[in-house]
Amino acid sequence: MEQRDIRILDLFAGAGGLTAGFHAASKQFRTIAAVEMDTAAAASFEATFGEGIVYTGSIQDWLESEHVPDSADVVIGGPPCQGFSTLGKQDEQDERNSLWEQYAAALIRVKPKYFVVENVAAFANSAQFEQFELATDTGGILEDYTFQHRILNAADYGAAQSRKRAVLIGHQRDISFPGFPEITHGPSAVDGLQKYRTVGDEFADVPLVPDMDDLADARSIERKGRALSGSFAPRELHWSRSYRQLSLDRFAAIPVGGNRFDLPDELLAPCWRKHKSGSGDVMGRLYADRPSVTIRTEFFKPEKGRYLHPTAHRAITHYEAARLQGFSDDHRFVGSRTAIARQIGNAVPIPLGRAIALQLLHAI
Repeated sequence: MEQRDIRILDLFAGAGGLTAGFHAASKQFRTIAAVEMDTAAAASFEATFGEGIVYTGSIQDWLESEHVPDSADVVIGGPPCQGFSTLGKQDEQDERNSLWEQYAAALIRVKPKYFVVENVAAFANSAQFEQFELATDTGGILEDYTFQHRILNAADYGAAQSRKRAVLIGHQRDISFPGFPEITHGPSAVDGLQKYRTVGDEFADVPLVPDMDDLADARSIERKGRALSGSFAPRELHWSRSYRQLSLDRFAAIPVGGNRFDLPDELLAPCWRKHKSGSGDVMGRLYADRPSVTIRTEFFKPEKGRYLHPTAHRAITHYEAARLQGFSDDHRFVGSRTAIARQIGNAVPIPLGRAIALQLLHAI
């Protein structure tokens, strides 16, 4: 019997990390539409998955447009989370926190069998999560749906990165809950688990010296009247950075597995001299023999976390960050260095997306 397509709608799609995970799970998954407000990220999505799929603009404008599909089997996406992220200043009134309502409006319009919401782990304790739950109660705008949630770690599903995310899997009330994916990886290969993928595994064939600087400004495409750099395959993102001599001296003084606490006094920043405690990840080297820390949007800045290469005296490159996120060699990225870093850091690790997709595939 011929297998039919399973139609996917991707909201707040970014560069397409979650869609990439679904496509990696099965060729049956077909993305029929996507919505992304950021022009560069939308261009990356289109360069990877084809023209005519992604709507570039706000989800509010999309809902009022003629681009909303009549139906889809699965709706996926992660509404922006900065307002209730545990990083930086939290703001419960941040307008981005209300974007779950537009996500809900899309569910009402498209009527999928299943939906997936992924977000920072803190989302599960937010007022927005509570409102989402209330929407599925009798009389709520999503009363035809119910969902369950769990905090999942991408490393448990084959990503070379420890990244915990709140994952909501919802379904129409007249069909069964598909379940959460079973853990496939662990600290050691016991009880049927595979051993965690490590930074060393991902970097094994990556040149120690970045070798793609000549390509950084060599291409451009036009998107909504703007000239954007790209598109680039992940391997073409192995770009270097220019560092001050002070930074190079600091990198050289930090041993394998070390961090800012290993620096001699003459290399310490004034604020570090005053504060001898705090995060041990600042100016830290990634451990080659374990999954990386969470890859965030400023992974190219060693002062932002444990983002130094395990042995080289530099931060990890965009290519290395993309590898730790699980992007395939044929994914495409468009935009400035900062824009592409944001796309990589905001993405759902592809192995985690794939695990969720496989769970839904079995249910469907």
